[in-house]
Amino acid sequence: MATETGTETATPRPANDFEVLLITGMSGAGRSRAADAIEDIGWYVVDNLPPNMLVPLVDMMTSSGSKVHKLATVIDVRTQGYFDDLSSVFNHLDDLGVKYRILFLDASDSELIKRYESVRRPHPLQRGRRLIDGIKEERELLATLRNRADVVIDTTDMSVHQLSTKLYDSLLGSGPSTVTVHIFSFGFKYGIPLDADFVADVRFLPNPYWVPELRDMTGMDKPVSDYVLSSQGASEFLDAYTQAIMTAIDGYCREDKHYVTIAVGCTGGQHRSVAMSEALAERLRAHGLTVSVSARELGRKDRHQDK
Repeated sequence: MATETGTETATPRPANDFEVLLITGMSGAGRSRAADAIEDIGWYVVDNLPPNMLVPLVDMMTSSGSKVHKLATVIDVRTQGYFDDLSSVFNHLDDLGVKYRILFLDASDSELIKRYESVRRPHPLQRGRRLIDGIKEERELLATLRNRADVVIDTTDMSVHQLSTKLYDSLLGSGPSTVTVHIFSFGFKYGIPLDADFVADVRFLPNPYWVPELRDMTGMDKPVSDYVLSSQGASEFLDAYTQAIMTAIDGYCREDKHYVTIAVGCTGGQHRSVAMSEALAERLRAHGLTVSVSARELGRKDRHQDK
């Protein structure tokens, strides 16, 4: 047995927030789409991993100082031998103290038949028989695992967008926190960004460039930030713009859009846009959103030409 004081090393324990998600279910019920959506919310996803390979993968990630704390794997358990492997996996995860959940994707027989006929592919368990025979055999094989699943999602009447939204609700909880926002400041003189969902123009605010003691600073400096945010119209703009963004984000959640980019521009991207970007981020975070901020023009060699 490994000890901390002997010549052997203690068995590493996983981080408290390390979690494993097993994605399984009926063939054609949306496992691949589910894996894509789960990867989009920050999980490390491995597709089509045999269950007996999951144990060494978890061991590697919990013993090598890996920064991956959320591991999801799509597993195919259509052959009876896999169930013994899965049982060993569950026991090993329990021994390690690793949190794990089972996500099971299902759909009605009639819907699965329609999906297979649309792609003109045989069911993996069909083996020369009728399509419905393969589906029924798989359903019988998976019955026990379905009963054990922590989350069961029936995709019969779901579009791919609705499935993605349902996964967000199941894994993260519903609400605006399922949308990630990135805000960046820019200078109009260097070109309007092409990758922004929203572009805000704050050139209506007085320009700190014309204040000698502020010219060589940026919007990251408190004197500049205070100057910009105390200007007439700044607070009113931020309040109204925040409300508009939150209204849009509620709609994005319903439409399966989970990443939003906001560009805030002034003349040179050094003063007003930087200060307003930071202030907008603070307001959106207060609504429960995850927000990151960057400044496109800071560090430019010609930064003192913001006029």
